[in-house]
Amino acid sequence: MSLVLRRILTVAFSILVILALLVGYLNFVWVPQTAQKSFPQVEGELRLTGLQGPVDLYRDSMGIPHIYATTLHDLFMAQGYVHAQDRFWQMDFWRHIGSGRLSEMFGASQVQTDAFLRTLGWRQLAEQEYQMLSSESKAILDAYTEGVNAYLANRTPVEVSLEYAILTTLLNRTYTIEPWTPIHSLTWAKAMAWDLRGNMGAEIERAILLKTLSPEQVNELFPPYPAEHPRIVPEMPKAFSGRQSGSPATTVLHFNALDQAAINLNSLAGVLGPGGAGIGSNSWVISGERSLTGKPLLANDPHLGIQMPSIWYQISLHCRPKSDMCPFEVAGFSFAGVPGVVIGHNERIAWGFTNVGPDVMDLYVLKLNPANLNQYELNGQWIDFETRTEMLQVAGGESVQVNVRVSRFGPVISDTYGPLKDEVEPDSQATPFKDQAGIELPTSYAIALRWTALEPNPVFEAIWGFNKAQNWEEFRQAARKFTVPAQNLLYADVEGNIGYQMPGNIPLRNKGDGRLPVPGWTDEYAWTGYIPFEQLPWAFNPASGYIVTANNQVPPDDYPYLISTDWDYGYRAARIVEMIENAPGKIDAAYFQTMQTDSESLNARNLLPLVLALPAQGRTAEVRDYFLKSWNRQETADSQAALFFERYWWNLLMEIFGDEAIPVEYQPAGGARWYAVVQNLLQQPNSAWWDDKNTTDKIETRDDILLRALEVTVNVGEEKYGKDYTRWPVWGAEHRAMFRNATLGKSGIAPLEALFNRGPFATGGGDGIVNATAWDVGVSFEVNWLPSMRMIVDLSNWDNSLTVHTTGQSGHAYHPHYIDLADLWSTGQYYPMRWSEQAVLPDSKAHLRLTP
Repeated sequence: MSLVLRRILTVAFSILVILALLVGYLNFVWVPQTAQKSFPQVEGELRLTGLQGPVDLYRDSMGIPHIYATTLHDLFMAQGYVHAQDRFWQMDFWRHIGSGRLSEMFGASQVQTDAFLRTLGWRQLAEQEYQMLSSESKAILDAYTEGVNAYLANRTPVEVSLEYAILTTLLNRTYTIEPWTPIHSLTWAKAMAWDLRGNMGAEIERAILLKTLSPEQVNELFPPYPAEHPRIVPEMPKAFSGRQSGSPATTVLHFNALDQAAINLNSLAGVLGPGGAGIGSNSWVISGERSLTGKPLLANDPHLGIQMPSIWYQISLHCRPKSDMCPFEVAGFSFAGVPGVVIGHNERIAWGFTNVGPDVMDLYVLKLNPANLNQYELNGQWIDFETRTEMLQVAGGESVQVNVRVSRFGPVISDTYGPLKDEVEPDSQATPFKDQAGIELPTSYAIALRWTALEPNPVFEAIWGFNKAQNWEEFRQAARKFTVPAQNLLYADVEGNIGYQMPGNIPLRNKGDGRLPVPGWTDEYAWTGYIPFEQLPWAFNPASGYIVTANNQVPPDDYPYLISTDWDYGYRAARIVEMIENAPGKIDAAYFQTMQTDSESLNARNLLPLVLALPAQGRTAEVRDYFLKSWNRQETADSQAALFFERYWWNLLMEIFGDEAIPVEYQPAGGARWYAVVQNLLQQPNSAWWDDKNTTDKIETRDDILLRALEVTVNVGEEKYGKDYTRWPVWGAEHRAMFRNATLGKSGIAPLEALFNRGPFATGGGDGIVNATAWDVGVSFEVNWLPSMRMIVDLSNWDNSLTVHTTGQSGHAYHPHYIDLADLWSTGQYYPMRWSEQAVLPDSKAHLRLTP
C-alpha cells in the first residue's frame, strides 16, 4: 500500500470516527439535554398571574393530571396550563392546520395544503362560532387561553418543546411562537370533522370506477349492508312526520341526475382524503341486568389514524366544591388545545362516541360564464361568486396569494384541491381531472363543496354540556348542539339507565340521494333543511339490555330519512353482539377487556370452510392444514396462522381483482367492505369476477381462484421465510404499529425521525375485527389506524374503571411518559382510571400547587 493511500485511509478513518462521535454526542448528550429543557415542572409551587385562588394538580403514576380548583376560571386555566406543559408542539401544529398556516412553519411544501384549508375557511367559521357562544362557554375558552399563554410567557421555543430546537435550527430560523387564542381551540372541531367526514371516499371511488366498470359491477363492489348484521336502533317509533330525504337509497346507481343538461356526470371525483373506511370506533353498553355489579358497564375505543403523540390527553377536572358557579366534576379524554373532557364520565353519567359516517357532503358542478369566470349559472341567470383573497406567509419564501370563490352551495374547491384540478404540474404524476373522470363536462366548470361543517356550529358547547349533565334528559339536551361531526352517542348513568342518541345535521335533499355529484346550475338538488333532532335515531333502556355501536347501520331499514348508504359493514358489531349474548355468565370489566382485545376474524370464519375443502395437493395441502386446520381464527400477535391467513387474503384479492379494470388507487384495501364483497361472491361460484381475464383458454370459477391464491401463498411464504414452514413468523412480526411524529417524524431524514418516532410494536387484530388494527392490502401489514384508546367505565364504582391509550401523556421526546403506555396498549393491558381522591392521592407521584 502506498504512503499516499495510507494517508488517505487514515484521514478517512479519522473523519468517520469524528462523525461517529458527533452523532453519538447529538443522540446521547445534546438531544436528551435539550429535550429536558422543555420538561415541565410538576412539583412544588408556582405563581400564576390571573388565578383567582390556589389550584392543586396531582399527577399519578401514568403522568395523568388531576386538577382541583375552587372556581370555573381556575379549573380551565389550569387545564390550559397543563396541556401546554405536555403537548404544546401538538397544539401549535393543529392550530396551523385549522387556520391554513402550515407554510409559516414548514415552508413552500405546505402551500397547496394551506390553499385548500383557506378555501374551506375554518378560521372564519371559528370566529363566527365564538360570537355565538354562551357567556359560560366564552368564560371557559378564555380561561383556558389564559392558562396556555401563562405557560408560554417568558419561555424560549427550546424551553417549550424539542421540536422547536430542530425547527429553528434546521428549517425555519425566524419562527416564533404566537399567543394562543380561543379561535385556535375552536378550529379543532373543524379538523376533527374533516377526519370523520363520512362517505366521501366511497363517492370518489364509485365515480372513478364508473369510467371503466359497468354500474352493475360497481354496485357489486359496494354491496348493501348485510341483512344479518345488527342495526344500532333495530326498531323506532312509526309516528314520524316528514318524508324520505331525496331519492330512496338503493343499490342501483341512478343515471338521470344530469340528463336534462345532456352531460354524463356519473363519475365525478370527490374531495380530499383516501377512500378507506378506517375512521371508526367501537362502543357498547350493558345494563345492570347483564352485569355482575348490577349497574351498567360502558366501553369505548375510538379508531383513528396512528399518531405520535396520542391524539388523546387523559385528565380529570374537579371543582372544589362543585356548585352552580363551578359545575364540573369530570374525568376522561381531552384534546390538547380544547378545554373540557371529550369522552369520559362525571359523578353521575358516562358516555362514549363512535362515528356515524353520514352523508353530509355533496359536490356541485357549476357552469361558469366563459366571459367572466367569477360568475356561475343558477336557474338560468349568471350569479357573481363571493370572493376573498387569502395571503399565505411562506417560511423562507415569497408570500402566495390565494383567490377564493364561494357559491351559494359552498366554496369552489377545484381551484385548490389537486385531484379536482385540470391543470397539473409538468413533472407531476397526477392525471388532469377531466381525464381521470372520463366524463363530458361543461367547457368552463368548477366544483363546489356543500358540507355541514362549513356552517357555524359551536359544537364544543355540546361537549361541555356532557361534562355537566346529570341525567338522560340533560345529556340529550346537550346532544342537540352536537351538529358536526355526527356521532353515535352512548350513555349510562348511576341510576342504571342506558341510552343511545344520534345527533347531527343530516341533510334533507330535494332531489338525489347524495351518492353522486349533482348539477349546481339549478335549485333542484339543493338541501332543504336537516332531519329534525326529535326524529333522529335514539334508544333508552332497550329490552335487550345492551346497545352496540361500531359504525354499523344505525336505523331500521324502514326509517324514513336518508342518513347514509355507506355504513361500515357490521362485522365488528356482529362479533360484539355475539360476545354479549354468549357471555358465560354475568359480565364484568374483565370480560369487557377480553371483548375489546378480541381478535377473531369473521372473514376467516366465512372463508375457512371453503379453503379447507379445496382439493389441494402435496406441499400446498400440507402447509394449509398445518396453519389453518386447527386455527381458532384469533389474529393474535403470536399466531403463525393469522399471518398465513392474512397473506392468503391479500393474494386472494389480487387474484380476483388484479386483472380487472380497476385503477391502482382503488384496488382492494382488504377491509370490511371487501369482506362483504367476497362473501357475496362466494355464493356465486360462476360469477364473472372469478374469471381471470388474462387466460383466454379457460373460464375460471370460484374454487379455481381460491386454490390458486392458496398455492401462491405457500410459494411466497417459502420464498420469504424458507422451506421450513414451522418456523415461519407470527402475525405480530409483520403486523406492527410504528408511532411517527406527524411533522418532523415524517421528514424523510432518518436520524431526525429517530429522535421522535417510537416502535414498532407487535400487535394483534386487523380490519373488520373488534381489535381494530388496520392495514392495506398491496402496501404492507403495518398498522395504519388503530384503537386510539380503550376505556371501560364501571358505573357501580368509578374507581374500578379501566383505560389505556397508545403512547403516553407527554409530547416531549425522551420524557418518561412519552411512550410508556405503548407496551400496555399493544399487549391488551389496562391501568386504573382513578377518580376519587382516595384513589388519586395514594398513587400521586407529583403535586404541583398553582397560586395567584
